[in-house]
Amino acid sequence: MAGPAFRAAAVRVRTPATSANLGPGFDALGLSLGLYDDVVVRVAESGLHIDIAGEGAETLPRDERHLLVRALRTAFDLLGGQPRGLEVVCANRIPHGRGLGSSSAAICAGIVAARAVTIGGAEKLDDAALLELATEIEGHPDNVAACLLGGFTLAWMESGVARAIRMNPSDSVVPVVFVPSKPVLTETARGLLPRNVPHVDAAANAGRAALLVEAMTRRPELLLPATEDRLHQEYRAPAMPESVALVNRLRADGVPAVISGAGPTVLALVENGAADKVARLAGEGWAANRLALDAGGTSVLPLA
Repeated sequence: MAGPAFRAAAVRVRTPATSANLGPGFDALGLSLGLYDDVVVRVAESGLHIDIAGEGAETLPRDERHLLVRALRTAFDLLGGQPRGLEVVCANRIPHGRGLGSSSAAICAGIVAARAVTIGGAEKLDDAALLELATEIEGHPDNVAACLLGGFTLAWMESGVARAIRMNPSDSVVPVVFVPSKPVLTETARGLLPRNVPHVDAAANAGRAALLVEAMTRRPELLLPATEDRLHQEYRAPAMPESVALVNRLRADGVPAVISGAGPTVLALVENGAADKVARLAGEGWAANRLALDAGGTSVLPLA
């Protein structure tokens, strides 16, 4: 049986940073942020060539171990076969190991690029299949859902299959991220979580997660109570004490702040008029950035 046919032209894929959990929405809620990695992929005659600029340029592998390449290979298998060669150029802006979804961005870039360079790829791998594949590679759907779909997302597993819905966050919500200089491995942060939590804490988080959907989409004045968490942030404090201390300090000042994903970045969700003031509150040792909300998710863009 003949393998797939590939486009001769390169494709450019842009993937956004994401923040998962948003406080109480552990492993379920995600937000797409206006900070992007760009990847250009071209099918070549032979071999594998990878060029990396920006984040990870000094540390990421330039061979089959690269996460983006592994995502490409996995998607090509589902699309019917591997190309003879690949050229991959990465322009990375999302910080690595900081809880801003850099691994999800690489995975989503790989699978979307594989679909885009394969003739008839969209018919063989639709959007639902993309989410399922990205979740299989990443291990959980919260970041990849936000990365693929954009906006504010709710993801869950149903009979072993990843599902997600996209919602429009309120236009008045502005994300401010406080990025520390040192990373924390997701495995380290997850390893600190207990196997069981008190029923009262689980009940409190369920209520806050439901409230967060209302606060993020229609009533941002409720973001402070809606972002209260009892399931994961304090348990992770030994791995990121400065981050948890900053969250607690900001919240004491009335700022809706949370650990972004597995940390150690701190995310504040503030209304537009307060964003610049909040960005100045962290002090030394933090790179504070006011970001836009991303509405488009992972997209294929013109090369020019």
